[in-house]
Amino acid sequence: MTALPGGVDLDVAVAEGARAYELDRAHVFHSWSAQGSLTPMTVIAAEGSYVWDGEGNRLLDFSSQLVNTNIGHQHPKVVAAIAEQAAKLCTVAPQHVNAARSEAARLIAERTPGDLNRIFFTNGGADAVEHAVRMARLHTGKHKVLARYRGYHGGTDLAVNLTGDPRRFPSDRGAHGVVHFNGPFLYRSVFHSQTPEQECERALEELRRVIELEGPGTIAAVILESIPGTAGIMIPPPGYLAGVRDLCTEFGIVMIADEVMAGFGRSGKWFSIEHATTEAGPVVPDLMTFAKGVNSGYVPVGGVAINDAIAATFTDRVYPGGLTYSGHPLATASIVATINAMEDEDVVGNAARIGADVIGPTLARMRDAHPSIGEVRGAGVFWAIELVKDRETREPLAAYGGSSPAMAETIAACRKGGLLPFANFNRIHVVPPCNIGAADVEEGLRILDEALFVADAHTA
Repeated sequence: MTALPGGVDLDVAVAEGARAYELDRAHVFHSWSAQGSLTPMTVIAAEGSYVWDGEGNRLLDFSSQLVNTNIGHQHPKVVAAIAEQAAKLCTVAPQHVNAARSEAARLIAERTPGDLNRIFFTNGGADAVEHAVRMARLHTGKHKVLARYRGYHGGTDLAVNLTGDPRRFPSDRGAHGVVHFNGPFLYRSVFHSQTPEQECERALEELRRVIELEGPGTIAAVILESIPGTAGIMIPPPGYLAGVRDLCTEFGIVMIADEVMAGFGRSGKWFSIEHATTEAGPVVPDLMTFAKGVNSGYVPVGGVAINDAIAATFTDRVYPGGLTYSGHPLATASIVATINAMEDEDVVGNAARIGADVIGPTLARMRDAHPSIGEVRGAGVFWAIELVKDRETREPLAAYGGSSPAMAETIAACRKGGLLPFANFNRIHVVPPCNIGAADVEEGLRILDEALFVADAHTA
């Protein structure tokens, strides 16, 4: 192949990529990295479910970058909408009305559950979380926020304190009123549960106990990912989210559902909380944060969906918060195009079918074939493979909060085979775009299957 998507000459793109790498190492400061040992991959092109690295190799993107390119790379309708909006109105201050923001808010509110009818736009997921917590505190007049261990809510000051994984440790000063609790995770249960029913019951007992011991009159909100993403795609057992909703209602606590990674089709529903239902109907949080998948990350954006009661708090009372780029026209125009394209192309339905018909059954077969796989779990195009040294002891292939030579070798084998995986600690996540085709998924899983023989060599 001598040309990349868009007709770009491969040799020219590789040369430009080499120059970009030199400049990157000279001037760019990377997130979550020790700068001196970093050798980042250069991306010179992308299209659909594929990216091309700095050497011109085509890789099937099973990471969706940071689990956000839900509609794939360079979707022509979204690219065209951004260009059209740029030609018409590139930017406008957030106090003014702009058509793209108004339509994006309408489209989101039509899909959110219950009465989450007002949309506050942010620049990304972390500041969406920051503003959701601020709204909850002002609405309730209380300060504490409960957040689960093995969760992730962003890298800003409050959001990283809410986070329940080791990325919190260097920045946590215990000064934000954050209290952590254990949520359900049957494979590594801290409650010594044997069944999903036990895990659900005991996790809810734990949350009730924390609420009672911390004092309900001090707690503004409980925040949790509808399906925890980076922490391991731990599907909540049936009844858990409904139970959290009931506890929040009982004690007058705001329930915040974090859908930054799990939302907009990722799990085969518009929002992952839609998997949780009761006899009375769907589970509806009071606030819901989003970002990433709402426009596949084409332009930075996030937001908070707000219920009627919390919105009414600020009818006559000033909300003390805002952002220069809140509802930025380029970002919101890309949201409009993304949601419309997802509807037109049944992207959410495709994610559900791919998960049920291809990913789930194939990973189940792979688990039977590979002693390094302790568990597979997921929904839609949102799956995790738990890699272990020993199935009996469940010792992870890499320590919690770190990596290992075995994981590095396995990831390298994926790359060598033409697959770009998403890996965290001892897990490889299968998180391709929501609109990926069955043939591409099957090819990616074939490459992953081969790579896991490398992990098998490190098992007991």
